[in-house]
Amino acid sequence: MSEPTLHDLQKQVDDYISQFKEGYFQPLSMLARMTEEVGELAREVNHRFGEKPKKTDEADNSIDMELGDILFIIICFANSLNIDLNTAFQQVMHKFNTRDANRWTRIEKETHHE
Repeated sequence: MSEPTLHDLQKQVDDYISQFKEGYFQPLSMLARMTEEVGELAREVNHRFGEKPKKTDEADNSIDMELGDILFIIICFANSLNIDLNTAFQQVMHKFNTRDANRWTRIEKETHHE
């Protein structure tokens, strides 16, 4: 089985949300939820890589789960505004590949001499 595309993920989230009368949150509520999730990610990163260890009674959340939560809310946000994430992502990559084409130092590709 192949990996799901962004379109597949958007449909999967929409199928899930569509089963509830409440549907998607309003944009400001969605942004608040996204902010909460990013805060939870920051907390996990700080625990793992920063100088603030977890308390012994604190739940063991993981960075991958927090990223998954953020991806879910991003998909909800996009779906609620009828934004195709694949199109949006391709537009962003085009921007990076044109506007920022020479912004960073490229890794030199090795040439093989025979």
